[in-house]
Order: sequence, then structure tokens, then C-alpha cells
Amino acid sequence: MMVDHCVLPTATLGAARERLEALGFTVAPDARHPFGTANCCVFFEDGSYLEPLAVADRAAAQAAADADNTFVLRDRLFRLHSGEEGFSALVLRTQDAAADQARFVEQGISAGPPLSFSRPMVDRDGVRGEASFRLAFAAPDSPACFFFTCERVAMPATGARLSQGHDNGALGIAKVLAVAGERQDDAAFLARLFAGAGDVQDWALGDAVFSLLAPREARRLYGIETGGEKRLRLAGIVFRVRETAVLLQRLAVAKIAHTVHEGSIVVPPAPGQGAHFIFEEPAA
Repeated sequence: MMVDHCVLPTATLGAARERLEALGFTVAPDARHPFGTANCCVFFEDGSYLEPLAVADRAAAQAAADADNTFVLRDRLFRLHSGEEGFSALVLRTQDAAADQARFVEQGISAGPPLSFSRPMVDRDGVRGEASFRLAFAAPDSPACFFFTCERVAMPATGARLSQGHDNGALGIAKVLAVAGERQDDAAFLARLFAGAGDVQDWALGDAVFSLLAPREARRLYGIETGGEKRLRLAGIVFRVRETAVLLQRLAVAKIAHTVHEGSIVVPPAPGQGAHFIFEEPAA
């Protein structure tokens, strides 16, 4: 398995675009799903991406919820529990979402029915196409997060031109951070989700790592405060960047609050940025 993307709920895509561009990311044009949600993604050279997600058409979202659309229902559950801003889901790339769904059901971690859909896609040059996906969902016993696998059934030629350079030097997602006060229980769920590859703290997902931390470890390793909630939730994203010095200069000019912890640049969540963003240079 490998990281496909991270879902970051937000109240409005305008707020997400403003925040992410201020951080030095290149943000793709807005795109709508057929079930009422919309996104404005940040694509990386390694194929991973960020998906800021807003509810654009509440009537369509309600109709999708009434039809048992797992994506819409889990997004709604997250917003009711955690608010309009946050980090709701980690998405894993797959070649066979149907097989994943069968495995999730067998292992007792399915979050609901699978989902197949198509949506328009626009690349950075304004060229349009249509992409199709199949999704299979899993979730722990917590409203604070969910997971799903994404099979890219059809990608238009525009899809090859989505990866973009970023002024802040970001190359891709190096690590996804989750926190839990009762780590052993949630580690068992994650072992089933990730098909057992890893241990009670770190799982390798392609070029990225998923790390499950106790709140005190998140504070010690990254200098971030994650609150006292005991159940699993997604808290941070670590990005690989070419030079942290370039990013530091940009943050200073934009007057964006940040800290430097053990050589990493840590930017706390803000409207449009639902997770701690942590920037590190690749190890030599």
C-alpha cells in the first residue's frame, strides 16, 4: 500500500486556497464531485496530494447521504464531531478496491458501502477531462477519522499534467501522523487496515510512513499539542522540502506563525489548513 492523498475538510475552498497559497503551495482549480462536495487539490511530484474538501451543494450532499453514500456520511460525521476544519481521512492507493472492500468486511473494519464515481478534471493549463474512481472504506471506533482505498479506474491525459512545482520547495508527503491515548487498541485496527505491515507505531506506505503516536510523543518529537482525546485521530502531515531556509523566508514574509523543532519547521493548523504541517529536508 502507498499514500494516495490526505482529506482536509474546510468550511470554504476559498479559505483553503488562500492559506495554502500563502504557505507556498500551488493549488489546482476547484473541482466538484457528483455528490455535493468539492475540492481544490495540491499535487506533488511523487503522485500524492492534499484534498481540501468543502460542501458545495448541500441539497446534493443530503441526497447522497440519504442514498447511503459512505464518503458523504463520514465527512458529515467528522464535521459534527470535530468542526468544519481538520484532517478527516487518509487515502491509500490500490489496484483493486473491490478486493479491499471484501477484506474490510471480513475483518470487521468496513465503514460502509463502496463508492464508484466519475468527475471532471482540469489541469494547470485549463485542459479538461474526466476521471473515474472506485473507493472502499474502513474506520476505527471513532468519529474523528476514517480511511479508504482509491482505485484510479480511468485518468484522462490531463492527469499526467497535474503534478506541479511549489514555491515552498515541497516534493511530497513523507509521513502522516496520528495520535491516540489508547494506542494498543487502535494499533490493532491499523494492522488490519495496512494488512499487517509494520508494528504498533510505524507502518511503511510506499515512500511515506504512517506513525501512531501518544500525545506526549507528538509533543516530544514534533513540538505539537494534540489535545487529550483518547481515540485515534489524524493530526499532522510531514512534507519533504528541498531547502527549509527557503520556506522559513517565505513564512516570515507572509507572517505565518511557525516554530522550528529539532530542525523541522512546524506550522500549526489554521482555517483552510486542518492539520499540523511539518516540513523537513530529506536525509542526506
